[in-house]
Amino acid sequence: MTAPTAALNIHILAFDEVEALDLAGPYEVFTTAARVAARLASGANAPAGLASAARWQVRCVSRDGGPVRARAGLRILPEAAFATAGPCDLLVVPGGVVDGPLACPDTLAWVRETAARCPITASVCTGVFVLAAAGVVHTHRVTTHWEDVADLRQRWPHLQVDPDARWVDEGTVVSSAGISAGIDMSLHLVERFAGQALAERTARQMDYRWQREAA
Repeated sequence: MTAPTAALNIHILAFDEVEALDLAGPYEVFTTAARVAARLASGANAPAGLASAARWQVRCVSRDGGPVRARAGLRILPEAAFATAGPCDLLVVPGGVVDGPLACPDTLAWVRETAARCPITASVCTGVFVLAAAGVVHTHRVTTHWEDVADLRQRWPHLQVDPDARWVDEGTVVSSAGISAGIDMSLHLVERFAGQALAERTARQMDYRWQREAA
């Protein structure tokens, strides 16, 4: 478990044609974890780390800070632009139709520079394509949505693509398979940062059956 003493700044990349649950799943996990931690931290003999978890800040970040339209049409209003996002401790890159981010030098540069400065970078589904294009992953073991495994292997043959993993934890880089797998990966990250108890309480609060095993 990583046990930070300060509150985490968690940034989730937002872009047009993002898969709604790829973004909203991790957002829900981390904000729920903070809410649950705040409640638990107020009790007597609260476990160490809960006070910092209660102060986690989760922000959606887009290139210019303007609204984005998710793949299913949902409009998302990010809290920050690349230029104003500030320090980041965990960067989450969701998937969806990633042609736009892959063709945007500003997006790739921001992902590359942010990943270089933050302890953990995570991807959901086809978000790993963005990590590869930005040079964040090279020969790492990664995973993605089952439908995109062949394309990922073809484009970046040096990656070790695991088609059967729910998520893959390579330490500083964590990737998940498609859509709902991002929720399981995010709960795993809650466990890494703040312990198993908070991750389990978060899953319970969400009424979600957490698949803890990566494969």
